[in-house]
Amino acid sequence: MRYKVIVAYDGHRYAGFQKQINSQGIQTVIEEALKKVIHQPAAITAAGRTDAGVHALGQVFHFDGPDNISEYGYYMALNTLLPKDIRIQSVQKVPDHFHARFSAISKHYEYVITTERDNPFTDAYKTYVYRPMDLEKMRQAAKILEGTHDFTSFCNAQIDPRKPRVKTIHSIDVLEEGKDIRLVFKGNGFLRYQVRMMSAALIAVSTGQIDADELRRILEAKDKHACRFNAPAKGLYLVAVGYPDELPDLHLDRDKAMGKKEPEMESES
Repeated sequence: MRYKVIVAYDGHRYAGFQKQINSQGIQTVIEEALKKVIHQPAAITAAGRTDAGVHALGQVFHFDGPDNISEYGYYMALNTLLPKDIRIQSVQKVPDHFHARFSAISKHYEYVITTERDNPFTDAYKTYVYRPMDLEKMRQAAKILEGTHDFTSFCNAQIDPRKPRVKTIHSIDVLEEGKDIRLVFKGNGFLRYQVRMMSAALIAVSTGQIDADELRRILEAKDKHACRFNAPAKGLYLVAVGYPDELPDLHLDRDKAMGKKEPEMESES
């Protein structure tokens, strides 16, 4: 039986999601826990690979396992065995043709910025910007990046040259929440480092390091060396992965996944 799983994790102490030879990846930790549950070798396939230090609220993976364990049974068993910085959010039976990576049609990332460093418990999960930021300039610049483009200028210089660089960004929203700013990226997919590099470039526009015309030139250059900006991993979150309508939407409570206290009669997804 195939199962779709939504997982949240704190990426700080892991070398990324993917299996690593000389360091610990989140995939390895999950597969070791799953092996103990199903009493046989376990393999999971994720919607995407987050890099070292990147967090997730709604990473998705699938696995094939025996159906004599209920969805809730898998949920409870995995959360019992996994460390506290990796938490299963839901387990759902899906058709055998479902594939966490290839069935995905959209991804939602957020980059979190703070303008003050005053909370030792949360500041490690945000990127501090000390320069004054013009958020209206940032919003206008974000519109340049929306739409379908070749994002070669905003990807890892070591990316496989055979990998398609054209992606569609449906929306980029700049949300101000007190001293924090969230950059919300929704698109059909993203290249490695793309969200971090775009976030850093938008920060550069907002602080006056570059202007919107320079951002447009960087995008249109289609040159992997064109963008000199790259934001730290700690502020990046994979929030959700979207799938076709035949898969029921599963509500993801963002605040609960991040360990925040939920206000009564109110939730945020």
